[in-house]
Amino acid sequence: MIGSNLARSLCEEGHEVIGIDNYWRGSSRYLNYVFKGLGDPPIVHQYDLSKNPDDWKHLFADTDCVFHLADVVAGIGYIFNNQGWTFRQNLLINTNVVNAVAELNCGRYIYVGTACSFPRSLQLSIDSKPLEENDLFPALPESAYGWSKLMGHLDSFYLSQENKIPSVNLIFHNVYGSPCDYSEKSSQVIPSLCRKFLLADSDEVVVWGNGLQGRAFVHVKDVVQALLKALVNGDDAGTIQIGPNQCTSIKEIAHTIQKIIASDKTIIYDTTKPIGDIGRCANFAKAKKLLDWSPTVSIKEGLEDVLDWIQYSEANA
Repeated sequence: MIGSNLARSLCEEGHEVIGIDNYWRGSSRYLNYVFKGLGDPPIVHQYDLSKNPDDWKHLFADTDCVFHLADVVAGIGYIFNNQGWTFRQNLLINTNVVNAVAELNCGRYIYVGTACSFPRSLQLSIDSKPLEENDLFPALPESAYGWSKLMGHLDSFYLSQENKIPSVNLIFHNVYGSPCDYSEKSSQVIPSLCRKFLLADSDEVVVWGNGLQGRAFVHVKDVVQALLKALVNGDDAGTIQIGPNQCTSIKEIAHTIQKIIASDKTIIYDTTKPIGDIGRCANFAKAKKLLDWSPTVSIKEGLEDVLDWIQYSEANA
């Protein structure tokens, strides 16, 4: 999702783009979707970045910037049921990518981290104070996913310090938008709920938890703008959060989807299911100061985008 939209924006600005993906969750359909009407999308080389770096690291040669968006990520059900594997895969991916960037002496490195790396103790209420970059340490993420992404954060710091390659770490909060994975197995909360309202046969939509848990949802258009701004202004800026300063509850998301499509399905809350961190949002003052970035896409507009994508994808399957 992020890579496809970023590739489009970079191409529109006249950059040459090279992609690497193993298509674990992504699809060439995503790239074709965002490039429709714009000509051929960039070439995406199919490699697994956790394996055999000698097969793909040559692609990093003579690059002005590497955007590291690759990791194993999915909904909380998948992540909590595959903690060890997720942790190890992400460590391998991060290590292989950083080694390639260092060896090929790339011009710049932009690492994308996650708000899941913040300590769980700071995310115990939907009314928790907005997180700040210096809250990352002392570290105590709730999930192996959060830990693995935090290791990538440290790796980026050492790359900049020891190899003198300008870098920046962007910590993304909960990114959503189109085109995205909305499968039952691995989709995240917004596309999962959109799928349930649009495609499920049941007259009920099941929400995991009591619905009062919340996130700082940020649309893919906004995160792409952050990445583009970091390309210009992000050299050695350290860590910068990308996300809104308000927390939106899952209950509000579900009811907004219901209202947009005028659904008469009943919303059921299943408190036996995992819910992840209870609430978090971002103090994005650093992003505003250094990147002149702030979120622009409303929740309603963003949900309409996801719903349109799912309907388009189903109609053109």
